[in-house]
Amino acid sequence: MTKKLDLALYALSAVFALVTALTSTLLPHRAWGAVAAWGYLTAALLVYLVQRRDLLAWAAWGAVALLPLVIQSVQRAGGRTDRAQEEVLVVEHMGESLLHTGTPYLSRTEIASIPLDERLLGYRPYQPGMSAFGIPRALVGDLWLTDARIWFAITTLVTLAAAVTLLRSLPGPSAVRSTRPLFKLPRTTALVSQTEAPAAPRSAVSPAVVRAIQAATVLPVTALTLATGGDDIPVLALCLLALALAATGRPGWSGLAVGAAAACKLLALPVVAVLIVYAVVTGSWRRLIPGAVGLPLLALVPPLLVDADALIENVLRFPLGHGLVTSPAQSPFPGYLISQALPGGRYIAAGLLISAAAVIGLLLLRRPPRTARSAALFCGYGLLTAILLMPTTRFGYLLYPAALLLFAQALSKDTGSSAPRNDTALYRH
Repeated sequence: MTKKLDLALYALSAVFALVTALTSTLLPHRAWGAVAAWGYLTAALLVYLVQRRDLLAWAAWGAVALLPLVIQSVQRAGGRTDRAQEEVLVVEHMGESLLHTGTPYLSRTEIASIPLDERLLGYRPYQPGMSAFGIPRALVGDLWLTDARIWFAITTLVTLAAAVTLLRSLPGPSAVRSTRPLFKLPRTTALVSQTEAPAAPRSAVSPAVVRAIQAATVLPVTALTLATGGDDIPVLALCLLALALAATGRPGWSGLAVGAAAACKLLALPVVAVLIVYAVVTGSWRRLIPGAVGLPLLALVPPLLVDADALIENVLRFPLGHGLVTSPAQSPFPGYLISQALPGGRYIAAGLLISAAAVIGLLLLRRPPRTARSAALFCGYGLLTAILLMPTTRFGYLLYPAALLLFAQALSKDTGSSAPRNDTALYRH
């Protein structure tokens, strides 16, 4: 069954890439599709010939995301101006501004002085940490290796490899932990528990882990985003790594990973909130919160000291529709349609979004996540709800809930500080 699903995934993705190559109005997308279609087709043909599904997924990622990315970066360095989406230019401008002025943002006055047809590129609606990916180009110049997407890809590769390594070390859902019981048991029961050996790491990559790899790498929405724009992919990878670290009992490192994600993009803040609740429930908040909260706050210090109003203009006013130009993030999801079709629609959509956030917040308090798996599910469904109801959003943002929900299946149900329900010894870490 897993092979059939793989075949369907790669075959349908090949069709999507081909349609994109032939019909997309965005030239970077067409260039991606022309290369990726062959990569997906090759992966589909190899499904029943390659035994290691995980290796095929990694190889497919190289063919459908990394190869198109490198080709576009080389062509762009050679003078092609249609081989990168606007977010790549914005991130590189952030790195340049950070080095020259101490802040990655332009003030409202500076943005107003830019010609109207170029004014959109004056806005940098990302958190300060994103500027790090633009520093190589600011330091070295216009080379293919300094393209921000190259560094997005490197960060993603290292981060995902670490996350998958952690997932492979998790015991299966039915594994019984051989740890000291919380309460002293009768002698016969204690002997049974002492003879149970710790669950061995998985010798082969489980189907759930393979599906998690595919969600973060070869899904068309993920591969296309990395090859043409890319800024969301390292943020997503850091969130996935944070969940894997939490699942394996490393809350301090988990906080640093999700904190780094939130220092780059506001979309990671819901993941921060869920992991904080999870850490409070499991008693690991003292180790997780410093990194999860401290890194995003630390990243804000330089722009706040240099020009606080420029930070507010770019990160808050512009995404909320109060900038000098309108955000191009206008995918036809319910929030956008309501904001455009109804009188006072923007306020109605905002009200629905706030209401949904309140409901999810109440659920977090009443039924907090006690495992990393349930935390990932909270993150996935919460972000899906937010993306659908936001007045300004992009279709590509769906990669977050898609990857998080599939990644959750790779996290053991017995992770975290809570014992398995059928464990009468109340085993804990």
